Amino acid sequence: MMTRRYFLKSAGLGLTVMGASQFLPGFLHGATGAVSADTAKAASGKQLVVIFQRGAADGLNIVVPFAERAYYDMRPGLAIPEPNKTNPAAALDLDGKFGLNPALAALKPLFDTGQLAAIHAVGSPDNTRSHFDAQDYMESATPGRKSTQDGWLNRYLQTVAQPGATPFRAVSMTQLTPRAMQGKADVIAMSNINDFTLKTGAGGGSVNQSFEQMYAQATTDALRGTGHETFDAVNFLKKANPGQYRVANGAQYPKGKFGEAMRQIAQLIKANVGLEVAFTDMGGWDTHINQGAPGAPNNQLARLLKELGDSLAAFHQDLGDRMKNVVVVTMTEFGRTVRQNGTGGTDHGHGSNMFILGGTVKGGKVYGKWPGLSSNDLYEGRDLAVTTDFRDVFAEVLLRHLGDKNLKPVLPEYAIDERRFLGVL
Repeated sequence: MMTRRYFLKSAGLGLTVMGASQFLPGFLHGATGAVSADTAKAASGKQLVVIFQRGAADGLNIVVPFAERAYYDMRPGLAIPEPNKTNPAAALDLDGKFGLNPALAALKPLFDTGQLAAIHAVGSPDNTRSHFDAQDYMESATPGRKSTQDGWLNRYLQTVAQPGATPFRAVSMTQLTPRAMQGKADVIAMSNINDFTLKTGAGGGSVNQSFEQMYAQATTDALRGTGHETFDAVNFLKKANPGQYRVANGAQYPKGKFGEAMRQIAQLIKANVGLEVAFTDMGGWDTHINQGAPGAPNNQLARLLKELGDSLAAFHQDLGDRMKNVVVVTMTEFGRTVRQNGTGGTDHGHGSNMFILGGTVKGGKVYGKWPGLSSNDLYEGRDLAVTTDFRDVFAEVLLRHLGDKNLKPVLPEYAIDERRFLGVL
């Protein structure tokens, strides 16, 4: 028998739903009509956009500790030069101690105007160096525990009920539902807005009818309900028509999967579809080999950072005044070793960094207690130590941006203490 997941994939919808047995139950009331007043009301609230840099991004070469001599001693071929206005490969001074990788130059004006904050030496208390386990722990927000069934973002959605919410309250611009958004609350995952509607060409009507007939012939009520509500969701998005919202304010998104994902998240926000939580990710950060010397044309880290920075800057510019209601959070499973390895790269480490952009962020500052890079300061003698638990950042964002005061179910087995908050929001 054709499964629901297989049908949705084969139908070209490009969407995955993780949640209850019924697809989008109770969400769509008159969804085939215009966007409702309830939708517009929901869209006037706050939005959180979470970005996962998969592969363990090298935080030391992203927010550069140029005041640390040990940084240069242990990375003779990879260290970003100290700030120097005549050297295009040099770090961009942030506060006299830390500098921004020059590939992130598009973000420097946002930092200078207080709209972007960096957090250093942040990460998980768990010491795993496994990508799979570390990503699982960060997305479930339960470090060291593999038995957690749902993700922290889904638990937030469960905790903060939103009556009358649209099916697009939580959207992941990914092919599959990410671990962070899996759980009982309904989530839509789609690799592209255009893929969410059936690409049927001139024969659209008859093809749509045939799909509906296939669902009508299903032997279970669950699959039949799934079919009708799937088409209702498609029609809802057609009515909202996020594609009509063009890039604004002269913003220019870079070409590529990540830039396109950020552009489409901006479209969903502008279209007032009721978006509250959005997720996307960006791979390629596992730089064991040929990470790239500063200024080298084959610098793979710089290439990734430029795509990341240019996309975030374009997103901020595109949304304009709407950014006051939006917070963007970047995260990665762990950092890289302080010492470069023998193949021109860095190996799996511990502490890394995060960026917080938009909303009421108190930017223009590098947050977090800096542990130092001397031999005695390194975690297990090789890595940047973690001084900020990533869950404290999650908690601060959920409480102070989204207003969730019931954080215990969202971050289980963790003693939430506002005194540990960094004050970034």
